[in-house]
Amino acid sequence: MRRLWFTLVPTFLSVAISTAQEKSDAPPPWPILTPSENDEPLPGTEKLTLEGDLSHQLVEANDAFLDAQIAAARESRQAKWKSGSYDADQRREEMATMLGLDRDSRIDDTRFEFYSIQKAQLAVAEGLSIYTVRWQAIDGVNGEGLLLEPEGKKNPTSVDVIAIPDANQTPEELAGLAPNIPSETSPFALLLAQSGCRVLVPSLTNREENQYRMTNREWLHRPAFELGRHLLGYELHQVLAGVDALKNTATKERPLGVVGFGEGGLLSLYAGALDPRIQSVAVSGYFGPREGLWLEPAEHNIFGLLETFGDAEIASLVAPRALVIESGVYPDFVFRPDKNGAPEIIEERPEKAGKPGRFMMPSPQGVASETNRLREIAGADWQPMAVTANHAMNGETLAAFADGLGLETFDPARKPIAFKKVYPDPEGHDHIAERHARQMTAIERHTQRALIQSRQDRQEYFKELKTDTLEDFKKTIELYRDRFRTNVIGEFDLERIAANPRTRRYEEGPKTVSYEVVLDVFDGVIAYGILTLPKDLDLTSGEKRPVVVCQHGLEGTPQDVIGEPKFKAYAAFATRLAERGFITFAPQNGYRYFDLFRLQQFKSQSIGKTLFSLIVPQHLQITDWLAKLPFVDADRIAFYGLSYGGKSAMRIPPLVDRYCLSICAGDFNEWVWKNAATDPKSLRYSYANKGEYEIFEWNLGGTFNYAEMAALICPRPFMVERGHFDGVAPDEAVAYEFAKVRNLYQAQLGLDELCEIEWFPGPHKINGVGTYAFLEKHLGMTK
Repeated sequence: MRRLWFTLVPTFLSVAISTAQEKSDAPPPWPILTPSENDEPLPGTEKLTLEGDLSHQLVEANDAFLDAQIAAARESRQAKWKSGSYDADQRREEMATMLGLDRDSRIDDTRFEFYSIQKAQLAVAEGLSIYTVRWQAIDGVNGEGLLLEPEGKKNPTSVDVIAIPDANQTPEELAGLAPNIPSETSPFALLLAQSGCRVLVPSLTNREENQYRMTNREWLHRPAFELGRHLLGYELHQVLAGVDALKNTATKERPLGVVGFGEGGLLSLYAGALDPRIQSVAVSGYFGPREGLWLEPAEHNIFGLLETFGDAEIASLVAPRALVIESGVYPDFVFRPDKNGAPEIIEERPEKAGKPGRFMMPSPQGVASETNRLREIAGADWQPMAVTANHAMNGETLAAFADGLGLETFDPARKPIAFKKVYPDPEGHDHIAERHARQMTAIERHTQRALIQSRQDRQEYFKELKTDTLEDFKKTIELYRDRFRTNVIGEFDLERIAANPRTRRYEEGPKTVSYEVVLDVFDGVIAYGILTLPKDLDLTSGEKRPVVVCQHGLEGTPQDVIGEPKFKAYAAFATRLAERGFITFAPQNGYRYFDLFRLQQFKSQSIGKTLFSLIVPQHLQITDWLAKLPFVDADRIAFYGLSYGGKSAMRIPPLVDRYCLSICAGDFNEWVWKNAATDPKSLRYSYANKGEYEIFEWNLGGTFNYAEMAALICPRPFMVERGHFDGVAPDEAVAYEFAKVRNLYQAQLGLDELCEIEWFPGPHKINGVGTYAFLEKHLGMTK
């Protein structure tokens, strides 16, 4: 039973709830199922001959399909980016939206606030001072770091630069104030300041592992992603606000450049692409092919990035300004490494909660290939400079960057200057650790305010929905169904192929007989499940009966829901419903085998899709096939899922018209809150600190919570099955979200009998009382 309990119940509750159930519930009389004596196919189908674990074969086929789609996205981008055929400003807007930058406005007229000890001086050298500064970025979030400022006639300021460290570096390392800390780069901020540049060095959130068994960066990324924002977006706000502050405090107009290594290289590339005020850009330790985005750290996951942008496309937005690309040295970072140092991908529950990932180290050939693509896109009139280095930010790279700014005083042979005075904190505070904590707290608080605001965002998003009459509702809800399909779930622009059904007799019970079924969906992609028929159904009589599609939860299989392994939570509901006269079908959904499927979510999201982008067409194929069976009533096919199957009940029926009703068991709640809440009390239920690192969906906070998804099911019947002791969420969170659904059905549309909830004193399970009555009522069946 462990597999199901991990579905939507926080891990630390699972054992307690399972144990409570074992103590309080009498063992159910499980259906006696025995293997069929023959493996003959269902009449009208070919015989199924596939052997082995068909569930695993389905998930592996999904994986291969996604790899092919990522490769195809690279090719399709070529047409979008033919030299001279695209609007650069429009592409910048698209990129800003992908990063969530359009969700929050930067502060007007931001300037530096000095808060060090001696008139803000942290350190002093000949002709140079270093200041501890902060500057407003967006409401509630500041940038913080160091400002290196030339002083005196011998070293006049002629250029402004933002030097961005890698996430695991501090501004002090780039400023030469941490001489005993080994660094992957030169103190390039200091070297530029010695050449007459005023240099701002922002601090980034580091990659250290925290108490939640994930990196600090993933911890901040998770709720931000759910709310239509990005940790990268927050950091870009800080960098671009730094551009504002440098411009606002310059005594005269002067060139400005951005340079960075590792994570800072990413931010430099993105900032240079987004802001034409940046005259020169240097990217070190980042540029290369991006098709492996799914295996990078979680915070690099940008929904739909590879549909429009690779590194070459982003870099082309810097043109015609100066761009230097330095390769050869990269941050050496892997979270959850295997024995060979690569991110581990295992098919069992890992010890850590965070996503496996590494900061990518492209091959020289990969860098050259992406650079060639960049030149093809940008045209022959603009040539970025490529540098290969064995130490990051070497003299050649910095000289080329300085040349792009018109800085003639930069000497690549210059050595870092010695400081005359470094002012310690008089109270002995660790200002680096305190600064980092402040920045993490500010971003976390901002996401929690965004969570509170998200209900109003969704109301604004749904302002075009009309509920004056049922007809008005049916017309206007289609706009949102299309948005859900394309912008939230994601849809492959592919026609399904012929189903070519293959079946074989599988098991028998006293009142039932079942068949394994495999259908083709796309080339190489299959649907798999178990069809269970009542023995009193004469397949040749012309009688047509309703079907209930019974959906398993996380790490589950069709066998689980027919009762073969005797998982108590499922209560063998596919077989029990067949014993009551229904036809049932138990599909295999692709959320199985831990890292294997979870990383498929990241593969999907990199091209603007999700796991359900494959699951939905699999269900379209299943329901179309079921509807053609001579003993099935095509108008009476229902969906009933528990746990992750309940999550499916909120996402599949809105997009599969053949489902005439939907029952969500053990999952319905205030879903956006469950994913994005980080306060200590909510973390009992929230996914923000759990091992389901794939669960987060881009910008649900601004679009579709569960009440809005239920509206996509309406006016079809909809029901929630809720155990009071289910650890998915507290009762009040379930009731709060369901009240909005009930209001739509009953108060606004007058559909009194079509929306129900059953509360029962039990845990995370199929209760099979009110829901069975609901099915019998709306599918026209009696016991």
